[in-house]
Amino acid sequence: MAQNHLQKGIASPFLFTPRPHTHPTLQSLRAALREITARIESGGTPAALGPFVIGLTGVLTGIRTGNVSQGFLDILKELPIEKVAVKDLHALVTNKDTSLNKIYLVHAMHEDYFVRSDGQPFDRTHYYANPQSYRSTFCETIAPYLTLFLNGTGWSTSFPRLMTNEQLSVALDRARVLGGARFTNIGDISCDIEGGLQFLTRATTLCDPFYQITAPPLPGTSASSCQALPPVQMMSVDILPASLPADASHHFSKVLFPYVESLVRHYQTGTSEGDAYMDALQRATIAEGGRLLAKHRWLQGNVDAFYAVSRSGSTGQGLGEVKDVKPAAKVVKGTGPVKKRNVLMLGSGMVAGPAVEEIAKRADVQLVVAGNSLQELEKLKQEYLNIQYRVIDMADQAAISGLVAESDVVISLLPAPFHPNVAKMCIKHRKHLVTASYISKDMEHLHDSAVKADVLLLNEIGLDPGIDHCSAIDLISNLRAQKKEILSFTSFCGGLPAPEVEHTPLRYKFSWNPKGVLLAALNPAKFKLNNVIFNISEENLLKKAFRDVPVTDKFDLEGLPNRNSLVYVDQYGIESARTVLRGTLRYPGFASLMQSFRALGFLDPKHKIYLDSWHSYVRTCLTSQLATNVDTKATTAAIASIVLPDKIPELHDALEWLGLLPAPGYHSSAMPPLPAGPLPALDIFAYLLAHKLAYKPHERDMVVLSHELVTQRLHGAREREVHTSSLITYGTPRASAMARTVGIPVGIAALRVLDGTIGVRGVQGPTDASVYRPVLNGLEELGLGMTETTRVLGAGRTLEQTLGDNIYSEHRS
Repeated sequence: MAQNHLQKGIASPFLFTPRPHTHPTLQSLRAALREITARIESGGTPAALGPFVIGLTGVLTGIRTGNVSQGFLDILKELPIEKVAVKDLHALVTNKDTSLNKIYLVHAMHEDYFVRSDGQPFDRTHYYANPQSYRSTFCETIAPYLTLFLNGTGWSTSFPRLMTNEQLSVALDRARVLGGARFTNIGDISCDIEGGLQFLTRATTLCDPFYQITAPPLPGTSASSCQALPPVQMMSVDILPASLPADASHHFSKVLFPYVESLVRHYQTGTSEGDAYMDALQRATIAEGGRLLAKHRWLQGNVDAFYAVSRSGSTGQGLGEVKDVKPAAKVVKGTGPVKKRNVLMLGSGMVAGPAVEEIAKRADVQLVVAGNSLQELEKLKQEYLNIQYRVIDMADQAAISGLVAESDVVISLLPAPFHPNVAKMCIKHRKHLVTASYISKDMEHLHDSAVKADVLLLNEIGLDPGIDHCSAIDLISNLRAQKKEILSFTSFCGGLPAPEVEHTPLRYKFSWNPKGVLLAALNPAKFKLNNVIFNISEENLLKKAFRDVPVTDKFDLEGLPNRNSLVYVDQYGIESARTVLRGTLRYPGFASLMQSFRALGFLDPKHKIYLDSWHSYVRTCLTSQLATNVDTKATTAAIASIVLPDKIPELHDALEWLGLLPAPGYHSSAMPPLPAGPLPALDIFAYLLAHKLAYKPHERDMVVLSHELVTQRLHGAREREVHTSSLITYGTPRASAMARTVGIPVGIAALRVLDGTIGVRGVQGPTDASVYRPVLNGLEELGLGMTETTRVLGAGRTLEQTLGDNIYSEHRS
């Protein structure tokens, strides 16, 4: 900048600014800047430049001041800086009495230069959800006043540019009136080529850091009119850390060293449990033992092409000799740059993190996460370079449709009722969809339309449903290949607090949507046990819990039948099985207490109630449930009229613990704020439980999944065997067990769809081998593989026998 000014005949103190490589350390560079400060404070900046104004932008990925802008501010503090607001720029620059013994700094935020087309004030959430509704006024309100502009804000497609080519001409035309060689020097640290600054045409190097551009003609004028506009000098070095090699090396080596130390320790001891650095290294591993890991096998075509050229005719060892891995059907061949493909994830809730991590491992994928919580989105984005986010109202169909149209594959982690509408958008734009939810009737109706559009709507690929299907189908397929007939199939799955977590009345805490847990208690169920079909109405589901489900000897569990188990008879091909039963696992006592809550009306999803205090919730629900007014004095009697006497003590304790009944030591501060308006009783209860039964930072959750199959050989000695396939896994400091077991399969499946290796179309579950086998392989690599055992029938009781003996008479339809 100082040299550029010198060419205009203006010498400034900044001529003494050293090039970074001329000093050994950052500290000595700081000292040099302080010498310049002394010159400015004593002699001022040149009058020909007028007040010296540095403009800074640096709102990165939704964070108020990102790393780049913090770096700017950290260095500029060595100068005699006085901060000014955008609104004061005009008065500052045009006032002849403005002091020249200072450097003026304006740090511009989005709200300073992005204007809504409807005239409403800037709204950060609205901006990220509707970027097309904004335009930049930077060229008018800020740029003309800047002596030096330092751009540290990134830019993404579909968002408004900070400045277009035409706006550069506008800025220079206005700056010319003000004088002082304004807006003729720009340092763009973002290096977004033709991005936020459309006129940034290339990156520069440390040896040749600057180039000049000429602004295009002003709108409505001839090219000759631009001759009066000065050229603009651009600096856009994209390897700036290399200009401070010692400091950069010290910093990076300090950050890297713990990983190296963990790696050495791992090879010395052979263990890495609980080591966050080794966990990170394992996530970053691309190849091991000369073979690409499953999640990176899409690179195989590029690897083969490289070795075909560089090792023509060689039989040496290495990745080029991997022949047993089939490249993905639509992998990009060759050794050139890989064009990124777009994945859209709708929803940023409790299970999104592991799915984001799984997808973000792929350098050829650009992931956009859309949700209504800026806090959740920023947390998901902060670790990865290939993730963008959009804050969006999920009721805004037009905005969602626009995002779907820009994607190659869509993942929906929204509540299940949203999926059919998303699926319709995917069909319209011919995009594939992946969800973790059960296939609803509304989704089923879209099958023919999806097939016609050559679109896959893949559902039931989380945990339950998801991993349970994948592992069950895989096991059944293997047994069938061994000529074995399936006589009995029982499967139970549940997400629970780990055994060491402090007990709550429900012996439960929430690692996923509390409303989903409560709604699951309202589903009817159907299953077959010992050739008898049982139908359980939604009114009786909680009353008909399986009191003992011995899937492990480590802790006691009860179970609830899970929806209609018989729909899987055809899917699994087990028509001859005498028992087909799928269930949900809970700790003993859950169903009994939840039934009492149901009796009080806490699980009513329809009738809205209004609370004036949390202590009014019980009697308000009772009033709705009994269709008669229940006042405070009548609450106890009303409870006794609808809850069995032996259940009342545990119910009373639970209501006190939840803060719904007055109790010694009760503090209103322990309760969440009251809902602002009327809501269904179930929604209010879910909101309260989410607050009261949230996991504490030191607590971990657990997922338990277990299948038991009884088989006999079709031919020869018809011996009978009991096969089990089970998984018990715990949450980590990074993610809950529930989030991992739901999110990871979703991520793996989405990448398989993206790679074009899944040929089925229409509305599908994970029943095709091209879906479930890669998912199981990926889970195995991440320590989430199923453990299988086999024993001869008679060597211990089966789960089928236990369930039949304990509850047969209660469940007979």
